[in-house]
Amino acid sequence: MSVRFGVNYTPRQGWFHHWLDFDLDEVRADFDDIASLGLDHVRVFPLWPVFQPNRTLIRPRAVEQLVLLADAAAERGLDVAVDGLQGHLSSFDFLPSWVTTWHRRNLFTDPDVIEAQARYLAELAGALAERPHFLGMTVGNEFNQFSGDPHPDPDRVDAREAGSWARRMIEACDAAAPGRAHLHASYDAAWYDGTHPFTPAHAARIGAMTAVHSWVFNGTAQRHGSDGAATGLHAAYLVELSKAWATDPARPVWLQEVGAPAPFVPPERAASFARTTLLNVLDCEGLWGVTWWCSHDVDRALADFPELEYELGLFTQGRKVKPVGEAVAGVARDSLPAAAPRRTALVVDAGDVVSAPLRPMLAPGGAYFEAWMRLASDGARPAVVLAQRVGEAGHLVGRGVEEVVTVEQVL
Repeated sequence: MSVRFGVNYTPRQGWFHHWLDFDLDEVRADFDDIASLGLDHVRVFPLWPVFQPNRTLIRPRAVEQLVLLADAAAERGLDVAVDGLQGHLSSFDFLPSWVTTWHRRNLFTDPDVIEAQARYLAELAGALAERPHFLGMTVGNEFNQFSGDPHPDPDRVDAREAGSWARRMIEACDAAAPGRAHLHASYDAAWYDGTHPFTPAHAARIGAMTAVHSWVFNGTAQRHGSDGAATGLHAAYLVELSKAWATDPARPVWLQEVGAPAPFVPPERAASFARTTLLNVLDCEGLWGVTWWCSHDVDRALADFPELEYELGLFTQGRKVKPVGEAVAGVARDSLPAAAPRRTALVVDAGDVVSAPLRPMLAPGGAYFEAWMRLASDGARPAVVLAQRVGEAGHLVGRGVEEVVTVEQVL
């Protein structure tokens, strides 16, 4: 199957606040822009407090508007993936009043909240279940950021509780829309922070596929520079890293977010960064697809965004395609050969497989990260294998691995 190419849909008018003043003609115009690049899907973001303002109220009109949006996408040849619990977007949190202040309840452990979330996700999935262009639900956009530091008011949870919550959300989606690709998505603390309750095992073992979000402002670009090999390889690294924790060697991986954030990637280098990143990640077996962040620049009339968030789009506010948009479209149009198996694997030991307490070694500057990047920049195409599975009968053969090396041997 060929790799899918799409974009995270950021409405040109009103950003995600467009749900408050929903204009289907504006949505159609935005989707016309996206379709003009030859992309095949969009990831869309209902705002949780707009759709479920009370624990027992899911607004029918909001759900109807989501279906209208999805059908408008389909009319332009775009499949639709829906993120449910928004949750968190571009530094802003969107939580309904029934989980905050006087009604403060834990988002991951309170029984009433869990059942309300599951009911909400099921409502959205069920509304789209008969649409052939509906790809599936993502439980939420980096919802794991609510679970610990550095969030200013975290909902504390342990790894067992985090896994239980994610499984319950996926079960609700599966029951409402069977056979679709339902999953959950974390920001990279799940891979790089040994104290974070959402772990690589959760990402790679719960849901229909593994999602990774690649942002090089996490220390990669600061350490290696905007044109450093590691910066262009970061997305591929996360894809390969995720496979080490997967129990199914054929489990697909979705590069669900990747973008060129200034000033870490200067605007004049954004197109080159995009091409390099995409070509590197297309060299990974099992890649389901790539969804660029994002479709349209944010209107600067909207206040208080971090500066880097305003100009991440493939299109300007004036609907003009940017060089980075042309670069993404160009790679999407190319007919590239399927990725070959990776014959060399770098062994990783992050401690206990489920909790992975030694995850900082996987982060930019960590010994494992730097060793993998050294191998990759030398052309070795390293896979990643858990130390606990190196001796497991058939595991290396099943992944096509013929040679294993250690961090100590590389560094």
